[in-house]
Amino acid sequence: MASFHEILFPLDIALKSAGGPERRTEIIAFGSGREQRNARWAHSRRRYDAGYGVKTLAALQEVVAFFEERRGQLYGFRWRDRLDHSSAIDTPTPLDQMLGAGDGAQAQFQLTKTYGSSYAPYARPVEKPVPGSVRVAVAGVGATVNTDFTCDAATGLVTFLPGHIPAAGAAVTAGFLFDVPVRFDTDYLEVDLSAFAAGAIPKIPLVEIKP
Repeated sequence: MASFHEILFPLDIALKSAGGPERRTEIIAFGSGREQRNARWAHSRRRYDAGYGVKTLAALQEVVAFFEERRGQLYGFRWRDRLDHSSAIDTPTPLDQMLGAGDGAQAQFQLTKTYGSSYAPYARPVEKPVPGSVRVAVAGVGATVNTDFTCDAATGLVTFLPGHIPAAGAAVTAGFLFDVPVRFDTDYLEVDLSAFAAGAIPKIPLVEIKP
């Protein structure tokens, strides 16, 4: 049985929640006062707390049902990050993100989103695009889905169909909406209904995973 469920966490709750990217940096301090910093992770890992989005008893019951169906930490699922879920600040266009350059033979390109441009740009693999949202261009010319290319919504892999493989040197770009693959970061949801009624926020931790 697959360990990931292609289902979106309740959107109205997710969009009111808290969280963001986490990195792991090793810092070695020297007696001179200088320090050496090393990145332990090649990619950031996002953490969220869905509890901030739970404002009603009905929403809490919805989360409990979702938690039970996922068997706690057992199955991953999709999460919509309100701050970062698009290839662009505005409406996605097929020119938003550079996926690579054609060589006349390569048919597959992974969706990625690049952060920064001047010092140390970070290319984040995007593996859970929103179905139907991916737009692709080759050398600046829009491509047609299911005619020129397909995109696997479960992996973020763009595949050009025979006869439409990008020519050597042709820039392959894309625009898209995407979700974050996560799981619950606990096997126990502790809910105090008396405290909840008084306005306390339940803690519902989530962590990004590699699906």
